[in-house]
Amino acid sequence: MTKPMPRAGVATDATVELPTLDDIREAAKRVYQAVPPTPQYAWPLLCERVGTEVWVKHENHTPTGAFKVRGGLVLLDQLKREQPGLPGVITATKGNHGQSIAYAAHRLSIPAVIVVPRGNSVEKSKAMRAMGAELIEHGEDFQAALEFATSLSQERGLILIPPTQPCLIRGVATYSLEFLSNAPELDTVYVPIGMGSGFCAMSAARRALNLKTKIVGVVSEHAPTYALSYEQGKPVPNPVSTKLADGLACRQVDPFALSVVMANAERIVRVTDDEVADAMRCYFTDTHNVAEGAGAAPLAALIKEKDAMAGKRVGVVLTGGNVDKGLFAGVLVTG
Repeated sequence: MTKPMPRAGVATDATVELPTLDDIREAAKRVYQAVPPTPQYAWPLLCERVGTEVWVKHENHTPTGAFKVRGGLVLLDQLKREQPGLPGVITATKGNHGQSIAYAAHRLSIPAVIVVPRGNSVEKSKAMRAMGAELIEHGEDFQAALEFATSLSQERGLILIPPTQPCLIRGVATYSLEFLSNAPELDTVYVPIGMGSGFCAMSAARRALNLKTKIVGVVSEHAPTYALSYEQGKPVPNPVSTKLADGLACRQVDPFALSVVMANAERIVRVTDDEVADAMRCYFTDTHNVAEGAGAAPLAALIKEKDAMAGKRVGVVLTGGNVDKGLFAGVLVTG
């Protein structure tokens, strides 16, 4: 896809405020108190399959099984410093963001309320409860859960935590800094876009290190709001129908995240549930790692573009491995 021209009302690179190198390094001090740096590997079988040198950043190796925990740790640490008598926090999630808030809240003894849509991942919901969070099911999708969490925050006097926010992005950017600093210099890195914190973080780290690495955003074909918004240069809500990549299942963009995507994305690639399922199987057979749908989406995009990427050094972010047992078993059997 040709990169679209900036449109009126959409921030350009000069107007997008992202964490600096010092910001990210300071965030890392807080993250590393609980979560050590995760590895990045170039798996031989995966490189052979894709036909080029591909490095995988293993954010499925954190205590919550996903990258989001980094943002939760930084945000709640700062909130507790600023508000010692913090009454509690509330957020909406499909799973990994909620686990990050629940994990950090438990470490810091902060009450946490997590709102998930009905029919949410059973195992992600169980994990959030196990971390001590109060879990509430409401609505049929993430947007409905977010709207309910917003109203409940006012009713209960809780601090609402949105999915993209400066502290969250600073925390998440620590994995991007690790990846871009420790892997050989990458021509291109593929990053999934749910609500956008991961893409914002990768953009910040690339800028902080003054690299030329291209950043490709990856969305579900069945949740294309960021792709449509990128193409049209304005927010374009769209229904969600993905059955596999729940971490990408948003039906409207975060305005700040869209501005970062517009300014920094080389292109946006859409992947189908079938392509994601194939990438999940590839991770398991080639690396013996479990990848959830959103976590496998970058590899799915690379496989889709492997002819264009031949001979280039490429990075993919395996953002999480939190997939329900039955769903994952079905993916493996189908393949």
